[in-house]
Amino acid sequence: MEDYEYIMAKCRKHHFTGWDENELRSCQEVLPSLTREELLRLYGSRWVDGSLKKTVFKVLFADKVGKREERIMNLPTDELILEFKDKKCGNLALIRKEMRNRYKANLNGDRTKIASVFNMSLKSDRQWVMSQVRKAEHEVAREHESYWKTAWKK
Repeated sequence: MEDYEYIMAKCRKHHFTGWDENELRSCQEVLPSLTREELLRLYGSRWVDGSLKKTVFKVLFADKVGKREERIMNLPTDELILEFKDKKCGNLALIRKEMRNRYKANLNGDRTKIASVFNMSLKSDRQWVMSQVRKAEHEVAREHESYWKTAWKK
């Protein structure tokens, strides 16, 4: 019996009864040896569900997702902002996450650029920027308070 037929037989059997951990693991180990067409057929099958479907998706698209993330992480901030403004690129969630990380890191004065773009974007982005500004103000206030509390003891 081929690997594909073996997996489909197990999927039909466990569709109604639920998966046994050992059999699920054995099916997941076989997935990388399948061809792309067989993986697509498995992913579209009504018998495949749950964690096996997630594993099939990861095997199918692992290289594309990884390349997209690498490209976004390696883009300069100005190009990242342009792509964020595009709104049709399909990577907005990844770009938003990377821009928030860069805002927190504050490399090369990127914080003001990113804040201005977020302030012109969605309400949730504006609120996120405002919360970051508030956090920074509270940290400065705490440092000031702690200085004055310890200064009189010196």
